[in-house]
Amino acid sequence: MLRVAVRGIRAHLVRFVMSLLAVALGVAFVAGTFSLRTMMSGTFDQIVDATSTADVYVRGASTDDEGSGGAFGAQSPVVPVDLTEPIAALDGVATVVPDVSGSIVLVGADGTAVQTGQAPSIGLGWSPDSTDVTFPTGRAPQGADEIAIERGALERSGLAVGDATRIVVGGEVRDVTVVGEADMGGSMAGATLILLPQDVALAAFAPDGLVPSLGIALADGASSDDVLTEVDGVLADSGTDGLEAVTGEQVAQESKDAIADVLGFITTFLLVFAAVALFVGAFIIANTFAMSVRQRMREFALLRAVGASPVQVFVSILVQAGIVGLVGAAIGVLGGIGLVVALRAGLDRMGMQLAGEIPADPETLALSVLVGTVVSLAAAAVPARRAALVPPVEAMREEVTVRERSLRTRGWVGLALLVVGAGALAVAVARPSADRAPTWLGVGAGAVLVGMLVVAPVLARTVVGALAWPLVALLRPIGRLARGNVVRSPRRTANTAGALMIGMALVGAATVIAASTQASVADVVAAETDADLVLRSASGTIPEGVVADVEAVPGVEVADVVRYAPATVALADGTAVGGGPGPSLVAGIAPEMVGRTLLVTVEDGDPGQALAAGEAMVNASLLDGVGVGDALEVTGPSGAPQEVTVGAVIRSTAVGTSVTVSTDALDALAPRQTQVVDTIFLVAEPGTDPATLKTDVSAAVAPYVVVSVLTQEEFVSQLSAQVDQILVILYALLGLSVVIAVLGIVNTLALSVIERTREIGLLRAVGLGRLQLAGTVTIESVLTAVFGTAVGLAVGVGLAATMPTVFEADGLTTLAVPWATLLVMLALAVVVGVLAAVWPAVRAARLRVLDAVSYE
Repeated sequence: MLRVAVRGIRAHLVRFVMSLLAVALGVAFVAGTFSLRTMMSGTFDQIVDATSTADVYVRGASTDDEGSGGAFGAQSPVVPVDLTEPIAALDGVATVVPDVSGSIVLVGADGTAVQTGQAPSIGLGWSPDSTDVTFPTGRAPQGADEIAIERGALERSGLAVGDATRIVVGGEVRDVTVVGEADMGGSMAGATLILLPQDVALAAFAPDGLVPSLGIALADGASSDDVLTEVDGVLADSGTDGLEAVTGEQVAQESKDAIADVLGFITTFLLVFAAVALFVGAFIIANTFAMSVRQRMREFALLRAVGASPVQVFVSILVQAGIVGLVGAAIGVLGGIGLVVALRAGLDRMGMQLAGEIPADPETLALSVLVGTVVSLAAAAVPARRAALVPPVEAMREEVTVRERSLRTRGWVGLALLVVGAGALAVAVARPSADRAPTWLGVGAGAVLVGMLVVAPVLARTVVGALAWPLVALLRPIGRLARGNVVRSPRRTANTAGALMIGMALVGAATVIAASTQASVADVVAAETDADLVLRSASGTIPEGVVADVEAVPGVEVADVVRYAPATVALADGTAVGGGPGPSLVAGIAPEMVGRTLLVTVEDGDPGQALAAGEAMVNASLLDGVGVGDALEVTGPSGAPQEVTVGAVIRSTAVGTSVTVSTDALDALAPRQTQVVDTIFLVAEPGTDPATLKTDVSAAVAPYVVVSVLTQEEFVSQLSAQVDQILVILYALLGLSVVIAVLGIVNTLALSVIERTREIGLLRAVGLGRLQLAGTVTIESVLTAVFGTAVGLAVGVGLAATMPTVFEADGLTTLAVPWATLLVMLALAVVVGVLAAVWPAVRAARLRVLDAVSYE
């Protein structure tokens, strides 16, 4: 039967090509995802190895099982620089280098800030004892007006060694000269790294004498265990609590583990879309084998008549599916590697260089091939069973008729799933505050989507008939012929449209969620903020010097600054809150800001009085179960826990942290150099012209390069643009499923043309022209595409409409349905239908009349 299966593929090669492509596309996504993760992991591991070169580190003691981490900028500065000298005097210690770093802005050759997407821009201290940096061109910086730039950032900046430029560091704009190109030992994945002399970096980033860690290099022959013991003794004698000495290997491994956790989330996110693509591809495979079995019933009956058992016929079909899966998976693996190559080239152009060769490890290859094969076998199982059960007597008949089972049972099953799904959605909407509301929402959405796929053949006749009515009236006789062909096989129509239905349901839901998010952001900004101008930074951090400069601009009455600092928040009994173990963010604002530029819903207490008295304001939207009078233990970068009393409870979406304190209280928790100025709200003096004020403020912040001055409307647009960026990524990922669905339409139409060869010949014989025949096939394609798109969008929009109710507490407060965008998608479905019909229509039109009439 193996030979029979292979000959079946060779004899009907066209029937299997589209299935093979569907498998290849889905597997390409799987293989590409794992290869990309491996390459990204290798890149970041290389960064960790390049930046964690010390043999021993002194750092803040770990507060949880995950450790403190070791990547630059990842820890709070809690280690006194004064410990450098006593540790350097120990036996076995060669050098001790403080790890000093902070936010910096580099102005490139074009006069704008050097940025690479969301990659950070970091200033690093360099000393002659540093061993992890070399200078292929130029030299190390030696004065306050000299810098060296990491080689990748130097290339992106357009600068060269010897050029004069500016940096913004510590809120100050400085004129500097590039004196060296720094090689950090590998790709820095797009990060902009600027080297400053150690004393300059310490003055800018550690004015209080605290750094994240000290890196210790051992002398030749020294034992790390002995040095650790000696360093522990120095730490004990210093009277400094909360410090520990650990090996460089431990620090590097903790950083790699933390990176692996983040990449694991990214991998899961991408694999969800790969699963969607494979699920959609399974529809094509099942449809292909179903139509192939339908057309070859007499062939299978003859096999049964000459002695083949049902199991042998069943296995022969599965062998064909297995071959399709194996070949498609092999092509998919190559395609996945090609996707990673293309993505790597694109990232290189954007400045994010991924290190290492394109990975093709045996595990990824084996998993990809296994996935493609299993999906193909599973999709072909039902058609194979149908072929195996064909009676041998069918071989005696001139024409084999395939009896279609009633759709009644399928309709009732689909209806039951829809009812269950609707009930789960109703529970989620009725009790949005319940812990299991998102779970009920997910279960309901899944049941509705599957129920719609099950009931789709029942809907096909009615819906397609309604969609075809204008075409039947306007395009005679081909409109009626096309409608009849589509509704004659509702299962085939539903299976073909089902692939597109899934993709468009996800696209429709994503579109509604994005529009609702943007509308919610606009409503929140309008309802919870009141400012004439808003200052934001493209780098995520507004330089400290901006605050004083904008306050000095004529016409500015108030400049309300929002600051953040990393801190661990816990109840008095030590129970962590506000994000669990590890550092979260605590905001600091002026007490007068509440009710002036920040408008919040007060549930208990007086926020202004509480902040002025040194108490905390708690956001009930992010932190439940904490009330006025409760004590919180807040540990900032200084390392000393401070008890803060809750003086007010608010509910706000604009306030993005669970705990807010006054600016003075934040200064006590965290030194200014560890704080981040996120946003500045400006209020104009009465009678000030808004346009003039914006011009003057823009001129004041121009030297800082990265600061944008926005009106309230522009502020909303900027926040909405971030949602658009995410939406573009989702569309790109979901687009793969739509492409596979289009292949399904092409495949079904091509197989339909083969199946109806004799019918087409008869139509041509009685006078139907080539163009009319091509038009009939095109209309069939358009009806199928529009049916799948319309039903998919209806399901997606309906499911997404429930989300604002369930996630209202998370900021999704407004439902917005972008009808214009949805209509454009329907119009695109028509275009998709036309394009999908080109090859099958040409194939049908080229059939010779006599050959078609005599076709068996």
